[in-house]
Amino acid sequence: MRFRPTTPADLDRVLPLVADDPACTMTADGYRARLATRQYRPERTWIAERESDGAPLAVAVWWAGPDDDLPRALDGVFVHPVVEPAQERIALAAELLGAAHAAFAQAGVEEPPAYHFFLPGDWNERPEVTAAVAWRREASRRAGLTVTLERLRYEWAPSDGLPQPSQRLSFHAEPDDEVFVDLFRRVLEGTLDTDSRKDADRIGADAQARRDVAFYRDMMPGERSWWRIARSVDGETVGFGLPSRNPDSAVVGYLGVLPPHRGHGYADDILAEITRFLAVETAAPRIRADTDLTNTPMAAAFTRQGYRNFSRRLVLSAH
Repeated sequence: MRFRPTTPADLDRVLPLVADDPACTMTADGYRARLATRQYRPERTWIAERESDGAPLAVAVWWAGPDDDLPRALDGVFVHPVVEPAQERIALAAELLGAAHAAFAQAGVEEPPAYHFFLPGDWNERPEVTAAVAWRREASRRAGLTVTLERLRYEWAPSDGLPQPSQRLSFHAEPDDEVFVDLFRRVLEGTLDTDSRKDADRIGADAQARRDVAFYRDMMPGERSWWRIARSVDGETVGFGLPSRNPDSAVVGYLGVLPPHRGHGYADDILAEITRFLAVETAAPRIRADTDLTNTPMAAAFTRQGYRNFSRRLVLSAH
């Protein structure tokens, strides 16, 4: 078996592998569309082909921003139906992922990009979805993606009603990145966000805070000028909110409440302000957001502010 990145000439050989699948929202048309916007690229699409005749038997597709030099997430893995039984399918997919991970590491990727599944909310109750996820999860585990995180996905649309403005907080722009570094660092204390907590434990709170600011400033298409600090009526900083965008839609980039002010429902106020800003200032036709399945306070805030839980995201990562 030969494992390699594709070239533009491989497109017609790759697309038949991108078949309808209950564990993946990617379609052949969607793949073409993201090729056009450079979110997918031939060099970040890897295939496994039979050496005897060059037949493509598997494909893996990584996503990145249009201007990114390196892949940021694995969007899909597909194996040709002729590869049976399931153990052979798993082994082939694992080898394909492993070969790509090794090449990405040589190019400067610090750790294998996480695999993101976009699934229905009741995916655990659908045998066809759990089966499609299971072999991919095992292949990913063999390729080094050993940690699982499940997240709730939310969406707001104008028809859901614009949240009322806060009567107890005011919101202010702040151009100084160091102010936001300090705020990101402070909200790490007691955070219920799994990735933030895990990464801070690994690299330190200050490094994590600086990484967060750099990510939302440099990697997200939303404007830096949209970021807001939330202050109480007496001028005390309560928290902050980052309205933002990804390549597909407006998003709730981040919101945090400082530890001394938790337990008073301020997350609702900040979320309402983010929603109002994106709806009014950018005329967003929809706003999306994620939170960990275990972060029940944030999930409740989304529901109270009119967001609908429309699906789940399953993330497989190396740490």
